[in-house]
This record gives sequence, C-alpha cells and structure tokens, in this order.
Amino acid sequence: MNWTWFHKLGSPKWFYEISGRWLPWLAWAAVLLVSVGVIWGLAFAPEDYQQGNSFRIIYIHVPAAFLAQSIYVMLALAGVVGLVWKMKLADVALQQAAPIGAWMTFIALLTGAVWGKPTWGAWWVWDARLTSMLILLFLYFGIIALGQAISNRDSASKACAVLAIVGVVNIPIIKYSVEWWNTLHQPATFKVTEKPAMPVEMWLPLLVMVIGFYCFFTVVLLMRMRLEVLRRESRASWVKNEVKALVGNNS
Repeated sequence: MNWTWFHKLGSPKWFYEISGRWLPWLAWAAVLLVSVGVIWGLAFAPEDYQQGNSFRIIYIHVPAAFLAQSIYVMLALAGVVGLVWKMKLADVALQQAAPIGAWMTFIALLTGAVWGKPTWGAWWVWDARLTSMLILLFLYFGIIALGQAISNRDSASKACAVLAIVGVVNIPIIKYSVEWWNTLHQPATFKVTEKPAMPVEMWLPLLVMVIGFYCFFTVVLLMRMRLEVLRRESRASWVKNEVKALVGNNS
C-alpha cells in the first residue's frame, strides 16, 4: 500500500497548497447544505405529532451534538499521530479543532436545554447523556487551557495529546448512556445500521444539516490551521514567497 499521501500530511507546505484548493468547494457546499437544511427543516418539514413545532430545534441540536463528539474523536486520533509519528501538523489540527469542538458542545447543550424545557419541564436535569456531554465540554476546556498554559510547544503538544486520548473514553459513554442507564433523553434519532424511526420528510433535512455542519467544520478548521501553519512557519522561504504573492495580487 502506498502511504505517500500520509507522509505528505507532515509537510506544512503541501497541506497549505492542497487545503487552499479544497476550501472554496467545501465553503460552497457548507453554505448550500446548511441553507437548504435550515429552510427545509424549519419551514417545510411536518410538525411532530407529540411535540409540535418545538421538535424543529433538532435540526441544530443533533448536528451540533454529532459534530461535538466527532471532533473529539479527531483530537484523539491527532494525538496518536502526533505522539507516534511526530507530525507537527497533527498538533496544529488538535489545537485548532478544540475550540470549534467546545463551541459545538456548548451549542448542543444550549439547544438541548431549550428543547428540554417544553419537553421535560426543566432547562437542565442531571441525565446521563446531558452530564456526559457537560464532561465533554470540560475536556475541551482542559485541552485549550493546557495548550495555552505550557509555554514549551513540544511539551504542550504531548500533554494535550495525552489528555485527548484519555478523554476519548467519554465518547462511548455519551453514545450508549441512553441504553446503559434509565434516562430522560430519547434514543438516537437515526442510526446508520437501522431504518430511521422518523418519516423521511423529517430525517432527510436533518441528514442534509448534519452533512452541512461537517462541511462547515472542515472549512473553519482548514482556515484556522492555515493561519497557524503560516505563524509557525513564518521564517520558511515558501511562506515568504506566499506572502509576496498575496501582496503582489493585492497591489
């Protein structure tokens, strides 16, 4: 098997060039999918027979919750790559994705509270799913704080990688908490291996929103990583050439 592509990921120059080609396409996909999903879900999807229109917050809550968990898994994988293969770009990805994951976790918790008030009669309950999501938010905060508190870059990257890897044990707890414990939180809205319980008119715009959120995350992550790569590689000749090219195009 040819692993050339994997080793290329360790090259900041190659990453900067290839990500620049992907960004416009991903940005347009994110705008299109999120716009279609929001309009479809909020305006045209039918009401839920039990919850009425309050269920429509699902089109923000579920994609944010999916993304919050997926980003943390990505942090753990980046931590493994950084520790084993010593790829600096893995640390860049970990550091730049953590704040996005924290925001997505916060949005999931906030929208869950808004949804929980008319459904459960309370903004917050110490439910297993909610509590484990709150722990996820604290894990994100811990990684962000750890990366900023340690001045030595190598030491900070190793510490953040270890915390990300250790903390990933919380992800299956979040996923299976509804099945392992008696909780108020409803089971998964839809699963890849099973037919959705919702009618197609409801879950299809939700699927569009989920894909749109992932595209949005990729766009924001690539932009943050590109800026960080330029900062870390500011003395490299290819960065100086890139800056000259940008100045020349703007003049």
